[in-house]
Amino acid sequence: MKKTGLLILGSCMALSLTFGLVAADHVDAPDVATTTTDITDFYAFEGATQDNTVFVANVQGLLPPGSTAQFDENVLVEINIDNNGDLVEDLIIQAIPRDGVMYFFGPYSPSATGLNSTIDADTQLTGQVDISTGATATTETANGISYFAGLREDPFFFDFNQFNAVVGGMAPNGFNNPGNDDFDGTNILSIVVEVPNTLLGGTFTHPAGTGVEVFNAWVEAKRKQ
Repeated sequence: MKKTGLLILGSCMALSLTFGLVAADHVDAPDVATTTTDITDFYAFEGATQDNTVFVANVQGLLPPGSTAQFDENVLVEINIDNNGDLVEDLIIQAIPRDGVMYFFGPYSPSATGLNSTIDADTQLTGQVDISTGATATTETANGISYFAGLREDPFFFDFNQFNAVVGGMAPNGFNNPGNDDFDGTNILSIVVEVPNTLLGGTFTHPAGTGVEVFNAWVEAKRKQ
């Protein structure tokens, strides 16, 4: 895999990048609503083969059809993986855009945990993909990991107007069945990574006593400081 894009990355931010955490939740967190750090949803599920796990991080929700919204080059999207149950990230997968390309780093063990992050751009660049801007999805596979980044229709189903009515005490019968998908036809910017489970560092036994093997995962959007 060529690393030509890394030169652009280094010239803009240097090789050690520091980012601060900004919280988010589907366009309703005041500090990030309508901003490029707003996380709409995070999904993790079994891939087409049970030996892989797919992570999906969506940002910048409620984009209208035909939107020309772009990923923010000052925002790092970081997927965190805890595989021993202590709720501290053991591995991270990082994604950051440059000039129409999304660069991916990891999964790898971070040098420090917590709200601030750095990118080990010297050794941890594992893949890159051209950012898709239209209906056609561009994907790439490198080092056994598959990648996508670009504009997609928002998959989240939410009867938002009825929710507001319920919360406001104006809907005594609660939610409708079926409800109305008020997000239908809106778009998001999506980052998708499919990773072999052998690269995720193992699992731990679910604490509820079910005997199920699990790992914890969460996503953060971090703006350059």
